Amino acid sequence: MNSNDTSIGNAGCHQSIITVDDVSFFYENKQVIEHLNFTVLERDFVGLIGSNGAGKTTLLKMIVGLLKPSQGEIRLFGQPLRTFRDWERIGYVPQKNSLNPLFPATVREIVLSGLYGKKNMFRRISKAEQQKCEDALYAMRIEDLASRRIGQLSGGQQQRVFLARALINNPQLLILDEPTVGIDAETQAGFFRMIRHMHQHHHITFLLVSHDMDMVQSYIGNEPAQKSGALSFYVKHTHEPENCKETNLTHSIQQLREQMEVLV
Repeated sequence: MNSNDTSIGNAGCHQSIITVDDVSFFYENKQVIEHLNFTVLERDFVGLIGSNGAGKTTLLKMIVGLLKPSQGEIRLFGQPLRTFRDWERIGYVPQKNSLNPLFPATVREIVLSGLYGKKNMFRRISKAEQQKCEDALYAMRIEDLASRRIGQLSGGQQQRVFLARALINNPQLLILDEPTVGIDAETQAGFFRMIRHMHQHHHITFLLVSHDMDMVQSYIGNEPAQKSGALSFYVKHTHEPENCKETNLTHSIQQLREQMEVLV
């Protein structure tokens, strides 16, 4: 496909989760993204590949509302980005988190904050939600760090915390910008086993930026579904019903635990 194609997949009856319509972005008079069009469908797994400076992180920041397109429109779940308010439906892990090392929150508090939005920020956390937190901590192998201050952790440990925070609310759309940078190879492998399971068996759509070509292509293929400038979009569709009765994070983490026990 070329940059004028408006859909990565065959939409059929599947909801459009992300729609980028003729979007361009300029940074200090330099055009970073030019007339980009694409649609990510419900339950797609999209790998976004590009060289440094190609606009990968810029595009993700526009999708989550941190940057405004210089031209064109972005829609989330069919709603124009300017009016979209259901941010709890989206999990986002940026490439690097700007964090004050003196910030007083603990790891557990940071992860639990993923359950809060403007609509429910003052409510009490339930026992079930506390268990979601413990599961997310376990999935990222940071349960032993739960009481530590976030500013006391290494960069790799902090990234695991923010991954857990993004996963805890069981998002419908999970956006990951180099999610495993600074994480050891064993944890990387476990994390990708988990998100593959979540994609195959649950109603979650993924948009992933990664420099690990082998890892991305081993799951979503060697040929991009679409190219635009220096950006390449690799896509795997999972639009057929699967046989998992459970659809939440706890179930996926249980699958991960079983896989890890086999490997030991």
